[in-house]
Amino acid sequence: MTDGAPLIAVVEDDEAIRGAVSSLVRSARYRCAAFASAEAFLESRKFDDVRCVLLDVRLPGMDGFDLHLRLNQMSLNRMGGAIPVIYVTAARDGTLRERALHLGAAAWFPKPFDGEGLLSAIGDALNESTLAKSTSTGFKTGPSEPAS
Repeated sequence: MTDGAPLIAVVEDDEAIRGAVSSLVRSARYRCAAFASAEAFLESRKFDDVRCVLLDVRLPGMDGFDLHLRLNQMSLNRMGGAIPVIYVTAARDGTLRERALHLGAAAWFPKPFDGEGLLSAIGDALNESTLAKSTSTGFKTGPSEPAS
């Protein structure tokens, strides 16, 4: 792991999943910061350092969509590009996936998810973010997601 590696935030209320996703992220030599809630992430003040957020939809307090909206607003205020958000969630409702797409999600992975697919989506999101592409294009769905 290098000090210059991108910082990936994991916002997940389930401790076991948060730990597993964090380990996966670190195995790819990214830096990782994990949070049990949206509020804990916002209070951490790591926003300026984070290059991608792995986010659950259903969280205690502020849900994943509200955090995503807040991140989009904060990105506009700092005149930077939006932080890529990848959803990793047990929510399988197609309308929730569509809402994530509308907010600009880079990808949607239903639990259980494919680790290699998630790491690939992180890499893609970081590359697209670096190229300042719109996060509303290139929406990916994890391989375990049934076709609509």
